[in-house]
Amino acid sequence: MIAILPVSLVAGETGATLKSNGNVRVNSNPVPSSYTVVRDDLIETPKDGVADLRVSGSTAAIGSETMVQYEVDELVLDHGTVSVSTARQLRVRVGCITVTPVIAEWTHFDVTDVDGKVTVSALKSDVYINEHSRREQVDNPEQIEEPSRSGRTIVRESETKSREEKCPAAGIPRDSGTIAARGAIMNSVWAKGAGLAGVGVLTWWALCQSDDPASPSSPKSPCFP
Repeated sequence: MIAILPVSLVAGETGATLKSNGNVRVNSNPVPSSYTVVRDDLIETPKDGVADLRVSGSTAAIGSETMVQYEVDELVLDHGTVSVSTARQLRVRVGCITVTPVIAEWTHFDVTDVDGKVTVSALKSDVYINEHSRREQVDNPEQIEEPSRSGRTIVRESETKSREEKCPAAGIPRDSGTIAARGAIMNSVWAKGAGLAGVGVLTWWALCQSDDPASPSSPKSPCFP
């Protein structure tokens, strides 16, 4: 059952197809030109590489020298550029800033994070720039897409607006892409399966203990031959 569990968990994830050109990596590992990514996978493009991420209702063009984490309904951008076309309000988060389409209709927008400056361009339809404090980001990670209106700015179609990056992308450490990839892997379904396996071993060990000492006629635990 433990061996089967990780596979069943993977089947429950919403995957996306990654089409790449160049030495693109996922979780620090080179991948073929067509590859399926799942939640928490970290995508990195080199100077001479680009990629397209395709999932039902959305596509995201990932520019060169970009690091972005796939979170199904959200892309977490550490640095670089993503160009999103979506009919299901796929978001892009850069630290304490979240960019969200205003309506659930085809929306095309670009988000660039370079040298601590976040630039948002609305190419088709309008998008919101939602700004959150670091405390909101840590204390309320599941609710940050519902900010107060005081922290919301609208970018109208054909407009471009910029913001200073106030805190690094959540879940993606700034110091090392390798560390970031390791964090993504530790959050993956494989790590969850390994954790459940450990719980099973501890439960088996506890059941095999007895309050009574082993008798001379049966010195060994009944859990062992």
